[in-house]
Amino acid sequence: MEKELRQSTDFGKNIVKVVLFGPESTGKTTLSGQLARHYNTVWAPEFARTYLQKKWNNERKTCENSDILPIAIGQMEIENRLSRKADKVLICDTDLLETKVYSEEYYGGFVDPLLDKAAIENSYDLYFLTYTDTPWEADDLRDRPELRQEMFDAFENALKKYNRPYIVLKGDKNTRLQTAIKAIDHLIANRKDLVSFSDSLDS
Repeated sequence: MEKELRQSTDFGKNIVKVVLFGPESTGKTTLSGQLARHYNTVWAPEFARTYLQKKWNNERKTCENSDILPIAIGQMEIENRLSRKADKVLICDTDLLETKVYSEEYYGGFVDPLLDKAAIENSYDLYFLTYTDTPWEADDLRDRPELRQEMFDAFENALKKYNRPYIVLKGDKNTRLQTAIKAIDHLIANRKDLVSFSDSLDS
């Protein structure tokens, strides 16, 4: 099971991996799709949405502690599979660190040790932390609209605690998109330079 939570390295060394990170209903999925279209690449959707919607439809139950590890495994399966298809950049609509934060916040600080380890060890080039200045859109799964700022603070604290590189995205959809594109373009340019330098050393 530990292997199922581990990040694959079976993809081109020039691929940039970025994560959309933040509370519910803050525009992560919308921006993921926009960025994937802009870069003509793939994006890894949030497995929890599909998993929990199916649970709700079939059982009328919401997320339970026992769901967290299957959700984490499903998320990494999607990310690892799509990382092999990405062109220049892989957009991830969440990661295991986000799953870890949700587990901590919803289940009294508990995190499965396997998830905890993988969430800390898996790495990405940049996180886009989405702020709460977007309208709340209710659905079958979303809850705690009054606690979005509290959840935002929990996510930001996790990024700081584990020294993750991040940018806070605020404003309307276009402002967020342009900020993200500028940051990713910078990463891609630097990655190309790094790969070219590495290749010259190997030759």
